Amino acid sequence: MTVFRPGSAAHLLAASGLAVLCGVVPSLAQNADSSAIIGRIDAAAQSRYERVLGFSDIEKYAVYRGADEVHPAASMTVKTTYRKGQGKSYKILSESGSALFLRFGLRPLLDNEKAINVPGNVQKSWFTSANYDMTLKPGVSQSVDGRDCLALAMTPRRKAPNMIDGTLWVDSRDLTIVKIEGIASKDPSPFSGTTHMMRQYSNIDGYAMSKHARAESSGFFGRTVVTIDYSDYQMQIAPAK
Repeated sequence: MTVFRPGSAAHLLAASGLAVLCGVVPSLAQNADSSAIIGRIDAAAQSRYERVLGFSDIEKYAVYRGADEVHPAASMTVKTTYRKGQGKSYKILSESGSALFLRFGLRPLLDNEKAINVPGNVQKSWFTSANYDMTLKPGVSQSVDGRDCLALAMTPRRKAPNMIDGTLWVDSRDLTIVKIEGIASKDPSPFSGTTHMMRQYSNIDGYAMSKHARAESSGFFGRTVVTIDYSDYQMQIAPAK
């Protein structure tokens, strides 16, 4: 994150005049606010990692082809279990549709999520200042899913299929994540083309948990949309210190 270091007031007045100085003051305040907010976002991510000892949920995956987003080409329902220090495991409850999309589309998604959540890897995917350059978008609190949110521009510090170049919305009260949307910084495969990604979050027991995700690409094989819906969370939270 770039830190703005202003010169003295006298120097600014001499160099640029009072009008320019007046224009600088709000940007300094904005930078201070941005730094404080980003620090709290980092702290919220660390608190979630420390206190969420485990959870389980039901995840429904669907793949759509072309313009049809009603009839999935393939679908899968899984039970996901997360344990801190161990990562994620999956139990497939049901699957239907194209064996090709199940084998080469949905199951690799589970493998990728498992790899991301291996101890030592999980911190690399957090939406924090260690992984992203963040800039508070000026001016307004926006309503997202009925929650008052602050918006931050996000640029990943490294390129990866799960790293998003776009916008992060956080709840203006507790700075938990509400939504992330943008473009994958690296295409998942040479055939996928640019991938637009979006994920929405619910506040469950004080922590941001995935609610709905969507990824769309128009690559070599045409338009493909993948959606994931999350439900039935069972949380294990460490007692507050």
